[in-house]
Amino acid sequence: MGDTNIYYEVHGKGEPLVFIPGAGGTMDGFYRHIPVFARKYRVVAYDPRGAGRSDAPDIPYTMETLADDLANLLDVIGIDSAHIQGASIGGMIAQHFALRYPKRVISLILACGGLHSVTMVDPEMIRVAERLLGLSLKERMMENLRLCVSQKFIDNNPGLVREQIANMMKHPAPPQTMMRHTQAVMGHNTYERLPEIKAPTLVIAGDADRYIPIENSRILASRIPGAELVILRNMGHMFMFEAEDESNRIMLDFLKRHRSSVR
Repeated sequence: MGDTNIYYEVHGKGEPLVFIPGAGGTMDGFYRHIPVFARKYRVVAYDPRGAGRSDAPDIPYTMETLADDLANLLDVIGIDSAHIQGASIGGMIAQHFALRYPKRVISLILACGGLHSVTMVDPEMIRVAERLLGLSLKERMMENLRLCVSQKFIDNNPGLVREQIANMMKHPAPPQTMMRHTQAVMGHNTYERLPEIKAPTLVIAGDADRYIPIENSRILASRIPGAELVILRNMGHMFMFEAEDESNRIMLDFLKRHRSSVR
């Protein structure tokens, strides 16, 4: 944080649980999850620098900077340690946070993988990136959603899809933010240091993820001592949206089994 203002909200009571969104994402992405987890936890959700209602300084971003932002935010709120859940790029931030501030992590949930050796392999992703430039904001959001969940789910849940698109359009990331977040990803490399993570860790991902191939999650789980790996079949990058009940159940069970020893 420092001179960068970070927007955040706190919901519920209990052990602290932080939600970190993905690239250009905001806490709005967890709008259906926050009420569920807030029944048992003190949920901290925020917009990372550059996104949503937080400041967007036009300077290079690094994963270290984004991890330090979270540490400073927890200082402001008065939280010494917390369960940390990161989705997509949020999972990369969570890895750096766990390495830089190990005593502040009760447990770690890494959702949607984290780039380590397997990059995007679906050629359609490149074609989509080129098409997105000529689309309206709503069309871009819908195109992105189609890449993240199955067409069957979209066809069977039109109301939920409309709700999700409207939510994604609340605080869209400007091109500058996507560039800065991508810049931070390009500098991400925790592979050699992953064995240093001592916090109980859950790695959860869908085997049909077209943004971050499932092999990345297998690598994460194999490198972090004692990590649990859960692979959801036929689920894509937004499995927390498409398989909401199942993924919530898995994460809540993990959190319940790894409560803080400090009372």
